[in-house]
Amino acid sequence: MSELAFSIDQKIVYPSQGVGRIVEVFDRPFNDQTTQYYKIYIDVSDMIVMVPVDNAAELGIRPIVGADEALAALDLLGEAIEPITSDWKLRYQQNLDLLKKGTIADIASIVRSLYHRSKVKELPILERKLYDSARKLLIDEIASATGKSEKEVESMIHAKLEPLGAISVKKTMLDPNDEDDDDEFSDEFSASNDDDEDDSDDDSVDDDDE
Repeated sequence: MSELAFSIDQKIVYPSQGVGRIVEVFDRPFNDQTTQYYKIYIDVSDMIVMVPVDNAAELGIRPIVGADEALAALDLLGEAIEPITSDWKLRYQQNLDLLKKGTIADIASIVRSLYHRSKVKELPILERKLYDSARKLLIDEIASATGKSEKEVESMIHAKLEPLGAISVKKTMLDPNDEDDDDEFSDEFSASNDDDEDDSDDDSVDDDDE
């Protein structure tokens, strides 16, 4: 059997799903072999997911960070941003890769860049969804790490993104040929993202099926 990286009742981050808790470790026979699984409860979706123990690290599953690291990620939101490409497809793929990597600093970086981008021009549909997912994940992890409520963390995040007296990001920082049109590529990226989720080799069931 594989060495367990997580224990029962431990809080974890599953970047593509959200903050969760290990509720059980169990064995499942398949083709004359036995595979160990983590059963993880994901609070934001009220779902149970089953992930093979051997695949957990590959999927980016990691422990909740400590309070100091959570607050450092919060501070990162207030740092200056570099010019952002106007090619939404490239931007989306770069941020999607960061989300899959899943460190709290990566998640904060996604929130910061897409928030400021949205102040310049409305985000395409897929980017709005990615921003919402990253923001929710960041709120949940900081709240879990610091013991603060989600509303408190939301206020802290907003204060970092929009400090008093802050100057908005200027459009001149961006490509002058600034166009975001996701109609042609939304289906392509959605299908690609679905394929990535299928590769995770985890089973998801509603809590009612437990």
